Amino acid sequence: MWSSSGSNAANHRRWLRASLAALAIVLAAAAPGLANAAANDAVRATGADWRDAVPQAQPLGGGDLTWFGLRIYRATLWSAQRPFDASQPFALQLHYYRSISRSRLVDTSIAEIKRLNATPPDEATLARWRALLTTAFVDVNDGDELIGVYLPGHGMRLYDRQRLLAELDDQQLARAFFDIWLNEKSRDQTLRRRLLGAQP
Repeated sequence: MWSSSGSNAANHRRWLRASLAALAIVLAAAAPGLANAAANDAVRATGADWRDAVPQAQPLGGGDLTWFGLRIYRATLWSAQRPFDASQPFALQLHYYRSISRSRLVDTSIAEIKRLNATPPDEATLARWRALLTTAFVDVNDGDELIGVYLPGHGMRLYDRQRLLAELDDQQLARAFFDIWLNEKSRDQTLRRRLLGAQP
């Protein structure tokens, strides 16, 4: 049997260096998500009205999303263009009738984005989008509202009634997100037509 204080000290130093290196790798991988979370926390601290982002917008159409007869939310599309022009700024207002967790909102959004694309974004892109949406969304309850604003060439903003929740500077994510409601393959075609003002 053998041991020495010198060898123990050397082993401790090697363990400490390895631990610090591993921690540095973890922090580097988490940095983008932490930066987005910090930025969105700062955004949430300031009051803002979503109408300021689309000042000329008027309600174009709207309708309820239902699931087996249960109303989930009422959606209203706001736009300054008639007919609707998806290349211009617009807003989608969702008034919720039920409580839904942030994680459920994120999971459903990512699942629909994947379903709507014949060639879905790669896993790295989906993971990044999931992280962005997680920092942006909040839990909602009956009576709450979330308003998404599409800003061509920039991305999207997410508001509740009182404040700006997040600003996501990702044009591809913004298009994919609003396609959940506006794409020709949207899951609820009746709601899509009503949003676009094509069906009362």
